[in-house]
Amino acid sequence: MSTVAQPTITADELLRMPDGDRFELVDGELVERKMGSLAGWISNRIGSRFEHFAEEHGGVAFGEGGWFRCFHDDSERVRRPDAAFIRPGRLPGDAIPSGYITVPPDVAVEVISPTDVYYEVEAKVEEYLDAGVPLVWLINPDNRSVRVFRAGQPVVQLRATDELTGEDVLPGFRCPVAELFPPQPAAKPKAP
Repeated sequence: MSTVAQPTITADELLRMPDGDRFELVDGELVERKMGSLAGWISNRIGSRFEHFAEEHGGVAFGEGGWFRCFHDDSERVRRPDAAFIRPGRLPGDAIPSGYITVPPDVAVEVISPTDVYYEVEAKVEEYLDAGVPLVWLINPDNRSVRVFRAGQPVVQLRATDELTGEDVLPGFRCPVAELFPPQPAAKPKAP
């Protein structure tokens, strides 16, 4: 029995695809990004927090629109974090490129969606860390938590009562974890 090799595409071909914004590129294969409504809302929420921070401190904030091609082990890999931040002075010429960003972000954020397979999200976190991203946040809408990843350090889990900070990567960035999620509906009173 023979197998037929799947055709691979390049990062440049992905950039030219009319619907390319729906995909990431891993090992020459398109990986469709499907984001649920809640995950999209959370992504916008953290992206707007980054934007506000950038207005006050400099840097560049991205919602889910940042295309990163910064992976040493695969020059064709393209990832699109749900939100990202790059400190001032890190982009060549301090200009946002029209195509891919070739420097790793300082913070990459992934929001778990209903269609995500958890081990694939964890692998993506490892890719970011291996590429030199100093701080990765993995936001879980189901349990209203954020897992904070740093290379060579233990994972920190934050709950809704905690505060998310930029640590030494984005000094001064602070956000209560609860503010990343929509308000929870009030509990119905029990019948007497």
